[in-house]
Amino acid sequence: MRKIKKRLKMSKFEKLLYTLALFLLVISPISIVFSKATLANINYEVERQKQQIEEQQRTNESLAMTINELASLTKIQEVAEQQGLSYNNSNIKTVSENK
Repeated sequence: MRKIKKRLKMSKFEKLLYTLALFLLVISPISIVFSKATLANINYEVERQKQQIEEQQRTNESLAMTINELASLTKIQEVAEQQGLSYNNSNIKTVSENK
């Protein structure tokens, strides 16, 4: 006697479920890798921006120190003397506003 193989018939819904499960099984690892790569890229950009901010803060502090140094009275007097000007306290007049 011959063995008769019975073939199970799948409904359209079962085929759809199997196809969907296979699709999710293939796409899940790809999407996980893609999301991890995107997250790593964003973290890299954040760190780069932090370094730029720190560098700009150091530059700002240096410029503020330079401004304070150039605005000091001794520097002003030095520049005035180089320009041929002199500091005469008797020529300074104070004007006050009366209310």
